[in-house]
Amino acid sequence: MKIKMTRQSGYRGYQKLGENITKEKRDMHEAINCLTPIAPGKYGDLGKTLEGYNLWPEYPSNFKVVLENYISLLKDLSRKIMRGIALALGGPVDAFERGIAGDPYWAVRLISYPVSSDVPEEKRTDTGMGSHTDYGLLTLVNQDDDMCALEVQNRSGVWIHANPIPGTFVCNIGDMLEVWSNGIYQPTVHRVINSSHQRRVSAVFFYETDFDAAVEPVEFCVEKTGSVAKYEKVVYGERLVQKACCCFGDL
Repeated sequence: MKIKMTRQSGYRGYQKLGENITKEKRDMHEAINCLTPIAPGKYGDLGKTLEGYNLWPEYPSNFKVVLENYISLLKDLSRKIMRGIALALGGPVDAFERGIAGDPYWAVRLISYPVSSDVPEEKRTDTGMGSHTDYGLLTLVNQDDDMCALEVQNRSGVWIHANPIPGTFVCNIGDMLEVWSNGIYQPTVHRVINSSHQRRVSAVFFYETDFDAAVEPVEFCVEKTGSVAKYEKVVYGERLVQKACCCFGDL
């Protein structure tokens, strides 16, 4: 396959059923992964693992144009959401930009979750995607309107459906926003279980910090939470590479 995802592609392209791993367990889905293009040497050793450019299918012929326009719209929407969050926390509107998310890394996954009975028995698992939190800032999930497969864990530890609402996105909070807000915002633990009798498709957009940003609690959030930083500084790109190697380590 011309757009097969490999290490050489920087983990971009088509990902076969079972190639994604969550907590050492194979997920029952397939996907096309598109990531922020990274030119060779742009981030030195930090970015080497994810260097590369996106792989586009020949059909449909307008796939690249449509998806790039979609990405542009969601980057703008995500930036507006982050500005709203900054204001809600009592900070300046651009608190989460200023050179640390002014050139945000992004990723898009177009994910297909098959009907369990259509999958060979040796490849079946009980989850389309295992329980996890996302590791960036925001995740915007565009899911089928007529299927309940995405589940989130509430504060009591109970799994509940994130029922689709036509014309809306589900917005998940990621690990980096937890760090920035010094724990005021908590990441959403979620999973996907497709127990229906039809294939489920979702388009998932991940909005992140700058690839090489050093993320740590911002001062106005520290002041709101006892004046003590609860999280150590983390370089986003390092965290991302670690996660990628765990999810796709056997490619």
